[in-house]
Amino acid sequence: MGQKIASYFQFDELGTSYKKEFLAGLTTFISMVYILFVNPNVLGVSGMDKGAVFTATALASAFGCFLMGIVAKYPIAISASLGINAFFSYTVVLGMKIPWQTALAGVFVASILFMILTAFKIREMVVDAIPRDLKMAISAGIGLFIAFIGLSDGGLVTANKSTIVGLGSLHVGSTWLTIIGLIITIILMSAKVPGAIFIGMVINVIIGLATGLIHAPTQWVSGVPSLHSTFGVALMNVGHINTLQLAVVVLTFLLVTFFDTTGTLVGLTEQAGIVKDNKIPRIGRALAADSTTMVVGSLLGTSPMGAFVESSAGIAVGGRSGFTAVVVGIFFLLGSFFSPLLTVITSQVTAPALIIVGTLMAQSLKNIHWEKFEVAAPAFLILVGMPLTYSISDGIALGFITYPLSMIAAKRGKEVSPIMYGLAVVFVIFLWILQAG
Repeated sequence: MGQKIASYFQFDELGTSYKKEFLAGLTTFISMVYILFVNPNVLGVSGMDKGAVFTATALASAFGCFLMGIVAKYPIAISASLGINAFFSYTVVLGMKIPWQTALAGVFVASILFMILTAFKIREMVVDAIPRDLKMAISAGIGLFIAFIGLSDGGLVTANKSTIVGLGSLHVGSTWLTIIGLIITIILMSAKVPGAIFIGMVINVIIGLATGLIHAPTQWVSGVPSLHSTFGVALMNVGHINTLQLAVVVLTFLLVTFFDTTGTLVGLTEQAGIVKDNKIPRIGRALAADSTTMVVGSLLGTSPMGAFVESSAGIAVGGRSGFTAVVVGIFFLLGSFFSPLLTVITSQVTAPALIIVGTLMAQSLKNIHWEKFEVAAPAFLILVGMPLTYSISDGIALGFITYPLSMIAAKRGKEVSPIMYGLAVVFVIFLWILQAG
């Protein structure tokens, strides 16, 4: 049985093993487990029951990981997309005064449209049409983005009224936990210790518990909260999607999720070495996996789901096959029972891992033709746009709008595919809709 599973996931061809894949899955899970607590808190602002959202997030994430791992065979995990959940609560529900039940129906409608676009291979055509230089920029940009998240979550970088951002306070114990964890992980990585990122996280937890910066859980196991208040609500409220305002909401859910998850998939497959000749094998299956998970998530009771950028942590420690994603899915199911234990995985524990992974993903920069300004300019805008706008999709928008313009100016307009010209127009509309919202 074990040999059949290894053969199905192509362990030999990919140069991986059960040990590597398990460690990668565990590392990815630990890096993204915060979503089980963050998502309920964000959606809870809209009036949704936090316990139900917790369970919906865990089950939908597990479903998505199993689908991505078994069908697409990618080491990429799926869970509730950050940013779009805040749009759900703060902009749609609180800002537009739309009931969360109707907003959830909007997510469901957007997810059905998402599946249609995937079924007609429109998303796959978009991915194939993106020039290699821009794909490299997307991968590196995501690296900078998650490194920035790590620096921010770990307290090394904070908001500053005078300079927008600045160095965090070194008088805070939790910041030092991040610094120590980062130094330990850098040393382990430099010494080429197998599983360095994961080992660094474990050591950081031990230090945090020993110093009192991380509190030990008061109990080990808890019951799984009921889904009663959110299950099927999206489907029952589809009839309320009947105004122009709600049409804009649905379109925004669709556009942000489309480009966020597509960009993330491009970056992560590049990091995992899956991309061959600027083509991503089985990309159609991967896109179908995340669009299907978005439908399931909306029915269970959570905001849009998508490929999770923290999967890069697992890929960095050796995850290469879909078995990595399956392991993550299993941990999500177990995590729904052991939620008290998961509280020891604080942002200071995951921050060093995100910073290191950002460093690794930045290696894609060497493949960009920086000597050709017409390519370098849009690539650079993608690169800096992601962390500075705190959005993968916004960063992609800046580069994709600029690319056709710079290529035309360089008298290379004929080299730009019709799809890239179309995407430039779509992104202008996309940014206008976001600003209007």
